Amino acid sequence: MWAAARAATLIGRKFHVSYGVLGVTRLMHRLGFSPQVPARRAAERDEQAVTAWKETTWAEAEQPGRPAEAASASRTKQASPAGRPKDALGARAAASLS
Repeated sequence: MWAAARAATLIGRKFHVSYGVLGVTRLMHRLGFSPQVPARRAAERDEQAVTAWKETTWAEAEQPGRPAEAASASRTKQASPAGRPKDALGARAAASLS
């Protein structure tokens, strides 16, 4: 249950959608995931690699919202008509002329 709550938070932050614990559990099951916990730690485990991954990848995944470069280039920003050439045709108009 704890993992599903944490997954719901992560999904909400990364994809800006809201899921409850039950919804995440069902979603993960539909995608073929099941809750699994290793019985013991692997002898081959590289603690330095795990620490580096937690500091970079996991920290980035837990940050709220979109990354800074994505936030600056908003997809909802409308282009101004003043920036367009006056004699340029749109794709639909150019297709109708040919």
